[in-house]
Amino acid sequence: MLIKKPSDIRSSEITDEKVYVNRREFMKKAGGIGLVTAAGLVIPSACDAGVARGAAAASSAGGEQVKPDKLTSFEDITTTNNFYEFGLDKQDPSKNAHTLQTRPWSVVVDGHVAKPATYQLEDFIKPHKLEDRIYRLRCVEAWSMVIPWVGFPMADLIKRVEPTSKAKFIAFTTLFDPKQMPGQRSNSLDWPYKEGLRLDEAMHPLAIFATGLYGKPLPNQNGAPLRVVVPWKYGFKSIKSIVKISFVEKQPRTAWNDANSGEYGFYSNVNPKVDHPRWSQAKEHRAGELRKRDTLMFNGYTEVASLYAGMDLRKNY
Repeated sequence: MLIKKPSDIRSSEITDEKVYVNRREFMKKAGGIGLVTAAGLVIPSACDAGVARGAAAASSAGGEQVKPDKLTSFEDITTTNNFYEFGLDKQDPSKNAHTLQTRPWSVVVDGHVAKPATYQLEDFIKPHKLEDRIYRLRCVEAWSMVIPWVGFPMADLIKRVEPTSKAKFIAFTTLFDPKQMPGQRSNSLDWPYKEGLRLDEAMHPLAIFATGLYGKPLPNQNGAPLRVVVPWKYGFKSIKSIVKISFVEKQPRTAWNDANSGEYGFYSNVNPKVDHPRWSQAKEHRAGELRKRDTLMFNGYTEVASLYAGMDLRKNY
């Protein structure tokens, strides 16, 4: 099987946004026919075009579905990125991330689990059912996108490795290799990049490991070959280029919380009522739109609210 690297994919091979949306509508009417990615992986028709929704479990539990949104263009998604490992400006990752080698790729799973192991990427993904998820992703700087991700529920991996009763949190670590990631030669953050979730957050049906977008393997600048997507949190929680997943008992350290805890909390749920110290979070600028729009609580994914029952979301920001 030929698997193309993102840098090998010609622009003419990328599915046009209109074609992608029309194809999704056709598959909906055809009864859920899957599409085949460049990696030869069949993706079930799990979402209608332009609709950001959770997995079936979330919907059956009464989870609220957000209104249809126009997909952000492939160009905008892949040229406007926060990925400090490749530079501080949002255009730097698309210019510099070609240095990242994503094959071979291994992921260590350790900590309080019954089945710790080091997985090759293909072995890591193969047992899981890949799905098509269209999610909003909201950046703390008040800009947002609507991205058609390819991935699988985080809960699938968690169940597979069998966490013990001591596992309360899940911690993620990005690759550390300054030769491939020139931004790591600076002291802008304490490398390698680290992030974490409470275990119940990671188990929620909306949380996924992403392996692609727009039906193609993840471009390097978007976190290839494996990243987290947690759509109700600010984008920096969705850690990229993961090489280690640890199940831990205590709340793990995270990159931006370590850098400035007064501005970047551990939870980092999208909350229009909690302003960043340097700007308001009440409005957001959707890529491709001129006018700002109101920020939705939890980015519109209100079915996650039960995870934080009894918590002060101003204090636990």
